Amino acid sequence: MPIDEVGVLAARVVANVETVIAGKRDAITAALTVLLAEGHLLIEDVPGVGKTMLAKALARSVGSTVNRIQFTPDLLPSDVTGVSVFDQASRRFEFKRGPVFSNIVIGDEINRASPKTQAALLECMEERQVTADGTTYRLDLPFTVVATQNPVEMEGTYPLPEAQRDRFMARVSMGYPSAVDELAMLSTRETSSPLDRLDEVITLDELRGMIRAVRHVFTSQPVKEYAVELARATREDRQLRLGASPRATLQLIRAAKAHAAMHGREFVLPDDIDALAVAVLAHRLVPTSRAVGSHDRDSGPLIDAIVGRIIAQTPVPVGSARRN
Repeated sequence: MPIDEVGVLAARVVANVETVIAGKRDAITAALTVLLAEGHLLIEDVPGVGKTMLAKALARSVGSTVNRIQFTPDLLPSDVTGVSVFDQASRRFEFKRGPVFSNIVIGDEINRASPKTQAALLECMEERQVTADGTTYRLDLPFTVVATQNPVEMEGTYPLPEAQRDRFMARVSMGYPSAVDELAMLSTRETSSPLDRLDEVITLDELRGMIRAVRHVFTSQPVKEYAVELARATREDRQLRLGASPRATLQLIRAAKAHAAMHGREFVLPDDIDALAVAVLAHRLVPTSRAVGSHDRDSGPLIDAIVGRIIAQTPVPVGSARRN
């Protein structure tokens, strides 16, 4: 697929989702970027701001199979991956596939399930497969998990462990709508949901073509070195006790390639790295207790600020719009 066509189709998807989620172009674009980069997306924010609506709208806009899992405290791992059931006719166990066998899996309120159930997604997200009773089942490609979660301070939630968070390529927040968008929402959703009128705008073959085009976007050696320097800076920063993993560096490059393709470019710029660094790196980082302070329970803005500072302090290769 030509790189120009990737940009055209991406703009079509973003415009389609915006008919449901108004005023959140950045979050929509980030979600599509993760989908094209073959990653997984974590949408984190307070209840009622449209996290699940964004996930559903994105899934309906592309011609792919979609399953939704409502994570609850009593959800079992087999409810996610599948379970072996004894077949009386054949006198043997038969594996019944769970909802994870889909192109797009919407994990609603993922942090309301127990850590044991959360861990059922680890193999799926990293290796695109499910192992049950000694047999490995490959998942359909493309495969993307779009999970939503409420902040860990909310009642009845289990914080995602570092290994789980590291498997998400990016984390985005919806934020509250503007007064104009909220007023428009009251008018458009008074009698029905705009999600019911949403149609797919690209086919599964077109989505796969876009993903293949993203894979072939060129990344120069200086840009790769720049991404590595950002990741290494997080590991050495005094305000952080856990920095970005090598997986984070790899996913930052993959996301930057998708970002470049969506803007009609066949090569990655340092600006693509800058645009995605906070979304890709921040949720993986853990600040020191001294940096957080004894009275500040929400470390999100602090970590975002730390990543922003690291970006500003790291020299960029020649050709970037931002130069020190």
